Amino acid sequence: MYSDQIYDQLPDPQRQSAFYETVAIKRGLAWVVDSIIVAMLVMLALVFTAFLGAFVFVALWMLVSFAYRVTTIASGSATWGMRLMAIEFRDWRGQRLGLPQAFLHTLGYAVSISILPLQLVSVICMFATERGQSLTDMALGTVALNRRA
Repeated sequence: MYSDQIYDQLPDPQRQSAFYETVAIKRGLAWVVDSIIVAMLVMLALVFTAFLGAFVFVALWMLVSFAYRVTTIASGSATWGMRLMAIEFRDWRGQRLGLPQAFLHTLGYAVSISILPLQLVSVICMFATERGQSLTDMALGTVALNRRA
C-alpha cells in the first residue's frame, strides 16, 4: 500500500498500536496546556511593552504562539504541552523534526486553526486515520507518537 511505503520507518499502527493509542486525546490536552503557556507569555510580553502590545494584541498573540511552537518543536520535536503528555512528532523517516520541518508544521497549524472548516476536518482526521494524523501531518508526512518508555 502507498501509505505503508511512505511511512515504512515509523511504527506500524496494526502491529505496534501502543505508539498511537490515545494520541489524539493527548494532542487535545497538550493544545490546552500550550494555549495556557502562550497566554502567559503574551501577558509577560504585554508587561514588557508597557501594555503598548495591547494595541496589536491579536498580532502579538499570533507572533508569540508561532514562535513558541516553532522553537519548542524544533528543540525537542514536541511543544511543552506535548512533552507533558508524553507525545512527540516524527517525520516519515522516523526522525525528530528539525527547524525547517517545525516551521512548516507550525505554518500548517496556523493556517488550519485560522480557517474553522480546515481545523474541524483536521481534528476528525486525527480521530479517523490509523496514524491519528492531522491535515498538516498528512501534507508533511509527520505523525505524533507516544514517546517510548
